[in-house]
Amino acid sequence: MAIELSPVDDIEETNDCAVELAVMIITGKWKPILMFHMLSGAKRFSELQKLVPQASDRMITKALREMEQDKLVTREVFAEVPARVEYSITQDGRNLMPVLNAMSDWANSRQS
Repeated sequence: MAIELSPVDDIEETNDCAVELAVMIITGKWKPILMFHMLSGAKRFSELQKLVPQASDRMITKALREMEQDKLVTREVFAEVPARVEYSITQDGRNLMPVLNAMSDWANSRQS
């Protein structure tokens, strides 16, 4: 039986550890990578699949849903046939990028 993580909105207000909240939001192997690719503009699911071929469709879908729930990305459905859906990074997601860049710099410095 799979364990489901609670959405960020369900975290108790008494939780005073901001680092824990931040880690909960960005946890996931594919979230930072998907967000990075959306910085250049809205992406369709198939585009994200091509940009991150190592991730399964299921994992991309899961990451996108969690990021949408946490308001890091938006999902826009266009009234077209066939249906078209695009994912875009929100301002909250953009605000997170310097943190992810700092984490990347830290990881790179450890490899030296």
